[in-house]
Amino acid sequence: MKQLNGQIKNKGGRPAKPIKRNNVLTLKCASYEQARISANAKKASMTVSEFLREMGLNGQVVTTQKVLPVAILELTGTLNHMAANLNQIAKKRNSVVEELNAAERANLEILSREVKSIAQLIKCYLQ
Repeated sequence: MKQLNGQIKNKGGRPAKPIKRNNVLTLKCASYEQARISANAKKASMTVSEFLREMGLNGQVVTTQKVLPVAILELTGTLNHMAANLNQIAKKRNSVVEELNAAERANLEILSREVKSIAQLIKCYLQ
């Protein structure tokens, strides 16, 4: 970092890590052991280095996985679908050349009702 007129200028780049890990530890193992270690690290969503460090320091690796309920995933999919439909309708509505016909207005009304019902489901789910 350089100082210009009393202001500190950041030179950019990746920030320094609080703990530098620059010591290399070598390990000999058979190819099947390496495959199992790599598979276990991948299953724990860690690098092999992180996995072995955690095992060596604590003797075990504790991982927690966030799992969303199926209802939330379905809700997200429905909202994405509706957002795409509304975007198409808004694009057509904002163009000077085309106007919404009766079927598109009816579709918009149906989508509006679906959004309101999904909002109600979200409120019920969160209470």
